[in-house]
Amino acid sequence: MNSVRQALTTHPFDDDKLKEECGVFGISHSKDAAALAALGLHSLQHRGQESAGIVSTDGKEFCVHTALGKVGDNFNSESVIRELKGDSAIGHVRYSTSGDKASQHVNIQPLFAELDFGGFAVAHNGNLTNAKQLRADLVKRGSIFRTTMDTEAILHLVALSSGSTVLECLIDALRQVQGAYSLVALTKDAMIGVRDPLGVRPLVLGRLADSYVLASETCAFDIIGARYVRDIDAGEIVVINGDKIQSMHPFKNEKKRFCIFEYVYFSRPDSFIEGKHVYHMRKAMGRELSKEMPVKADVIVPVPDSGVPAAIGYSEEAKVPFELGIIRNHYIGRTFIEPTDQVRHLGVKLKHNANNAVIQGKRVVLIDDSIVRGTTSKKIVQMVREAGAKEVHMRISSPPTTHSCFYGVDTPSQDKLLAHRMSVDEMAEFIGVDSLAFLSMDGLYRAVGEAKRDKKSPQYCDACFTGDYPISISDDVHKVKPLPLMEATKAKKKK
Repeated sequence: MNSVRQALTTHPFDDDKLKEECGVFGISHSKDAAALAALGLHSLQHRGQESAGIVSTDGKEFCVHTALGKVGDNFNSESVIRELKGDSAIGHVRYSTSGDKASQHVNIQPLFAELDFGGFAVAHNGNLTNAKQLRADLVKRGSIFRTTMDTEAILHLVALSSGSTVLECLIDALRQVQGAYSLVALTKDAMIGVRDPLGVRPLVLGRLADSYVLASETCAFDIIGARYVRDIDAGEIVVINGDKIQSMHPFKNEKKRFCIFEYVYFSRPDSFIEGKHVYHMRKAMGRELSKEMPVKADVIVPVPDSGVPAAIGYSEEAKVPFELGIIRNHYIGRTFIEPTDQVRHLGVKLKHNANNAVIQGKRVVLIDDSIVRGTTSKKIVQMVREAGAKEVHMRISSPPTTHSCFYGVDTPSQDKLLAHRMSVDEMAEFIGVDSLAFLSMDGLYRAVGEAKRDKKSPQYCDACFTGDYPISISDDVHKVKPLPLMEATKAKKKK
């Protein structure tokens, strides 16, 4: 019998959540650059667990180490760090959002190439929405792609640019791309940070003694003892050479549309993003949810771990006790079990287990940050009922996720999103709760410090909730036309 054929997996990526995009890190002018980069990537591990990589330079040569798996599994030895020579380094953790060979070694970032002007490495968080079109055009011009990633198009565009400096080549390349991106790049002379003109994806600047640090989130500064300086502006490029920094805004000025889902779920709760503390934003979402959608209850229970801050806020506002009614197992790793009918339904208990003593006989309100497909929510509700809950209500600290994201977040196709296919009442019946309610759009905006959502000119990118996409999605309509093998084949088709 093949025990893998229909194996039950508890791989973390199987959780019914939108998948984190990627995390980038860079440090310049530090004798411990590679070791600090590895530590920074540890703090960004929540943004991607499929692969990790670091590229370093001493100003003469570049050193590259990339590997599938988590940071701790691959950058845990002194010999690996010692091989990454130099005083500047950039790193990347990845959850693939594009590329058919998503988990293959060739797709691990940072990408590095020897170009006409010398070595150039780039790490990218986000997604280029015209990548297929760019790739087709570049291939026609003679470019040969190694990977299936959108990031590689940037390398080719830089290589083909006629700019007179590395910076001019990069700016020329980025003017040809569409999408959401935060980049850290490395040359023999400098480290470069870039944020897309709408500032959809995050990028922050820090300082450690005489070193400048770039990262997706401020939590990466905390682990190395760096201090937060500021967020990189939308459309800004910073060039860091040693302990000197230069800033420029070479792109057309656009209204910022930062991804509001970073506050809802993606960013670590101890990070500051756009000057706001993520943990406090999530508690505020819970408070707003309690005001908008109250329910008579005995206990407020978070769906761990992402539902915890909102549940605390809901509990404080509702004046109903907060309890850890579900305990999460953080040490399951990847587990395979032969899925007989008797054990298939038990898979959720490898990750979550009901804390019966605080649930039995109670009216329970489950708090989560989002519902994607609804499969995990359904299993958790069933588990809480089996633990003896008198009533089970669910409250979600964001609006219904009705649309797919094309800006660097791995979401299911729209027809797989539960909120796209069903009304709230139908969703409640599907997951088996006594009642279900979501935070309103205006409630979400109030939680992050706005009076309400400006419908004519939204303050954030909230496309996953509204379908209001601020950046065009060229790849949805672009199709590559295959050429015939020979003219005779072409002529035959015409008959």
